[in-house]
Amino acid sequence: MTIWVLMMFVTLMVFLLLGYPVAFTLGAVALFYGGIFLGFDFFTLLPLQIWGIMTNFTLIAVPLFVFMGVILDRCGLAEELLETMGKLCGKLNGGLALSIVIVGAMLAATTGVVGATVVTMGIIALPTMLKHNYSAPLATGTIAASGTLGQIIPPSIILILLGDVMGVPVGRLFMGAVMPGLMLVGLFMSYILIYAWYKPEAAPALKSASDEFNYIQILITLLPPLILILAVLGSIFFGIASPTESAAVGAIGSLTLAAVHKKLTLKNLNDSMQQTTKLTSMVFMILIGATAFGLVFRGMGGDSLVLEVMSSLPGGKWGFLLVSMLLIFVLGFFLDFLQICFIVIPILAPIASQFGIDLLWFAVLIAINLQTSFLTPPFGFSLFYLKAVAPSEVRIQDIYTGIIPFVLLQVITIIIIVLIPDLVTWLPDLMDNIHGL
Repeated sequence: MTIWVLMMFVTLMVFLLLGYPVAFTLGAVALFYGGIFLGFDFFTLLPLQIWGIMTNFTLIAVPLFVFMGVILDRCGLAEELLETMGKLCGKLNGGLALSIVIVGAMLAATTGVVGATVVTMGIIALPTMLKHNYSAPLATGTIAASGTLGQIIPPSIILILLGDVMGVPVGRLFMGAVMPGLMLVGLFMSYILIYAWYKPEAAPALKSASDEFNYIQILITLLPPLILILAVLGSIFFGIASPTESAAVGAIGSLTLAAVHKKLTLKNLNDSMQQTTKLTSMVFMILIGATAFGLVFRGMGGDSLVLEVMSSLPGGKWGFLLVSMLLIFVLGFFLDFLQICFIVIPILAPIASQFGIDLLWFAVLIAINLQTSFLTPPFGFSLFYLKAVAPSEVRIQDIYTGIIPFVLLQVITIIIIVLIPDLVTWLPDLMDNIHGL
């Protein structure tokens, strides 16, 4: 049976790498191996598990946050933020790059849709940076790294799914991800400032930037997204609303912002609802397929096999942590985060529990690890998104060269969080104390 469990997993990986649809591949492999080794009567348990998924209150947050992100993307929020922050920071060497990081963090805290953020900033900001004589590696590295902050900064879709799969309250997970997210933003900005000081010709100040600012206009641009961020995350952190309820607040807030920008047209609303339906359907179809696969995998003793292998690793808990992080990092080159979240994490999470690892801390490590993987050459998904919209003079080598320092900063962040777990756990614990829990 051990051999067949391994064959089942290998079969799945082969078909996924060949490009077959994820949801149907998961279901087909599960039915094939389950029907042969466990009998089709075994699948009488599956409808109950699918019903549990469909009635899961936490997962309702997924379509609501996706809808919020799609609406904000269509109302031109990114363009306004980039223009405003460019005016504020333009007089500094590296100021344009700093504004990209700040806007990337703000978009991450409002939209959480990584691909859309990278593409949007690549279209808007990259030509401007190149026009002002920024080096292509610095410009592309900054945009790719900043656009991928949506993986870790709440309200991240991946944090919602990780929380559900691992049994960690999503509100606590959002709070646990705040400090690592801010740490990454701080490290990115520090690197840009040092780079611009060392090589000012590669990150020049804007000669056209004015010393005089229209602070009323700046306030009008920055205040609405900041209020939306406060409404969504503040309502969770202070116990006013659950993550799902705050997602509804975010969806209503995004509609309000779109109306203020005069972009709440019937066409935009229809397109946004269609895109939300497609993305949400994809997530839930993969989740149903992964549920079937996980059911058969456990029925064939796969979980016991993985536990036995991981328990025999040298180094105990730390050996398991190292191997699991390397596994997720490598898989991130080839698989989407949804596939990793629904296939690999349900196998690793129970083992982490048996080792006494805090699942909240483990989930945040996984999220940052996946973010790092999506940025790492030569297979990082975010790099391909950026290359697809970059001007023809930007080579893929420029993107690979520019992203390496940001990948190293992400690795440093992971190491710091491993060495100081309180960076993840202190804010959730503080909020629990405030609420008397």
